[in-house]
Amino acid sequence: MPVISFANSKGGSGKTTSALLLACELAQYKDTTLIDADPRRPITEWYKIKGGPDRLKVVTNSDENTILDEIEQASAESSFVIVDLEGVASRLTSYAISMSDLVIIPMKEQQQDAWAAMDVIKQIKMESRARRTMIPFSILFTQTRVVAKSRTARHIAEQFRATKTIPCLQAEINDRDAFSALFNIGGTIHDLKTSDVNNITAAKENANVYAEEVVRILRESKKTKEAA
Repeated sequence: MPVISFANSKGGSGKTTSALLLACELAQYKDTTLIDADPRRPITEWYKIKGGPDRLKVVTNSDENTILDEIEQASAESSFVIVDLEGVASRLTSYAISMSDLVIIPMKEQQQDAWAAMDVIKQIKMESRARRTMIPFSILFTQTRVVAKSRTARHIAEQFRATKTIPCLQAEINDRDAFSALFNIGGTIHDLKTSDVNNITAAKENANVYAEEVVRILRESKKTKEAA
């Protein structure tokens, strides 16, 4: 089953939020395992508040020595496996990337995030050389403004999207209260009420479009492998 890892060495990149949104969207239809491999345990703490969808299983990673077993077991049990990696380059990160069918690199439209994203891409390419097969990856812009983006934000995004060797998701994770509220309120965006946050409908649409694009990427990647 597809393994999707989320990696970025810079804190505050939107990595955990992106992983959680995708896992919750997929779990509406398929059995999904979300592995919390971030030492801060943000997913585990989120789950303690009120749990998650019936089809979502949260696994708290023990350490780098168990990550491969955790991914393999989750792959045997679930249709999708999501791994929220720690925010530093490590053997754990390396192991998870090597097992991934897709690595998503969340980043804000800021220069520091861009540098960190490039470091992750270098690591993916090194792991790909070791595996002797290219590990698919894609940039995901996070915490983006729906309107009135700054010149710097537009410039950074345009640079990445114009680089043919760096795939970028068309979907972006917008800066929305509904997404950050999940870690305070618990549950998914489908559990939120209008009394909790504003503009829930737009947040749901954002998450849905994002998840659908990730599924399309996985299907296209599978077809490419089968045709090779």
